[in-house]
Amino acid sequence: MQKLTELIREDMKPALGVTEPGAIAFAVASAKKYTEGKIVNVHVALNSGMYKNAFTCGIPNSERFGNYYAAALGAVAADAEKGLESLADITPEDDEKAAQMVSDGLVEVVMDHVGSEIMIDAVVTTENNRCKVMIRDAHTNIVKIEKDGIVIFETEDKMYREESRKKQARPVIHGYSLAEILRYVNTVPVEEIAFIGKAYTMNLELLKEGLASDRAVFAKKLYRENGNRIISRDALKTAQLLCNGAIEARVLGLSRPAMSITGSGAHGIIATMPLYAYRHANEDKTDDETLWRATALSYLITMYIKEYSGRLSAFCGCGIAAGTGMACGLAYLQGADGEKHTKVIQNMASGLTGMICDGGNHGCTMKGIVAVDAAFRATDMAMDDICIENIHGINGRTPEATMKYMGMIASPGMTGTEKTIVEIMESKK
Repeated sequence: MQKLTELIREDMKPALGVTEPGAIAFAVASAKKYTEGKIVNVHVALNSGMYKNAFTCGIPNSERFGNYYAAALGAVAADAEKGLESLADITPEDDEKAAQMVSDGLVEVVMDHVGSEIMIDAVVTTENNRCKVMIRDAHTNIVKIEKDGIVIFETEDKMYREESRKKQARPVIHGYSLAEILRYVNTVPVEEIAFIGKAYTMNLELLKEGLASDRAVFAKKLYRENGNRIISRDALKTAQLLCNGAIEARVLGLSRPAMSITGSGAHGIIATMPLYAYRHANEDKTDDETLWRATALSYLITMYIKEYSGRLSAFCGCGIAAGTGMACGLAYLQGADGEKHTKVIQNMASGLTGMICDGGNHGCTMKGIVAVDAAFRATDMAMDDICIENIHGINGRTPEATMKYMGMIASPGMTGTEKTIVEIMESKK
């Protein structure tokens, strides 16, 4: 299996609801496993991106939202063995117990620092024990567990340590140029990437869950705009429905998972569903094999930008990183060469970079709508050889440089913006 195939396979993961509440619940449930007796306190410390993304986010199988209730549900009934789907089996009774914990003041959630790299420290204190679980760099990557002051688990590579992180080799994806990524996409045996098809199936089921829910308002409007059909011959309207109906269902906390990429279900949805829409609106021009190759390209471009911006930053990675990946996938489905893909990236960099992330919430649906419109337009322009030239703005001399600069706008560029966003959110408590 080729290295880039392994990279995609390792990164694709089902995620129930917005990823951050699931990760918080997972961390707390993981700590609770090592304690006995009545819970006295649950304390969770998060980096700003985690804190912000879960702040007003819907929670699967719950009528509540936000990081306090995610932490409480982690203590009450989440299943740590299910990772990011830890909240899959929550019952109404569990939901009420968690709400009572929050009401009784047994749950604390604080922002530890402003930063784009994932950090969760979950401490569960009971009458008999105290357990701390530390997660770094990925949503379920436990690096250390302390029980009653004794370390009972610590990852061997210690990559979470600050001094080790500074020495870390560059991400694997940054070892490839756009030309090399395109060569891989064009030549990888199709059976090697057929697993990508699972993403469409999973995300379509999430969309259908949204269409069936009284809570989903965007999905129903987009469905009407698409002629009351899930798939029509209008690729853009179908893309808006498939992509943003699924995103809405996800941020509302409905009970089906999304296929995530770079640790985000919304990234995974944006990187895939508009491509599925284009393929099925143009069945006479493309096929499933081309769709799989286009999606592999979309995923890899998304990863390339996200490794510069950080997993959780002040800019909307769904729109900017996954949106650019999706735009490249659209161009691929239309037969674009390397030069046109460069123009797509430059158009997206000049047009969409700077969209803020104010957490995982209903607003993600509107951002997704903007991103899909931008991607279709950027691709149309590039296919006609129209683009913002590389002398302008943050566009680089190469597509690799442009993607790097897009990421740099987020980290370190928007650190102050992140702080301001969180301050605004907290002022509304």
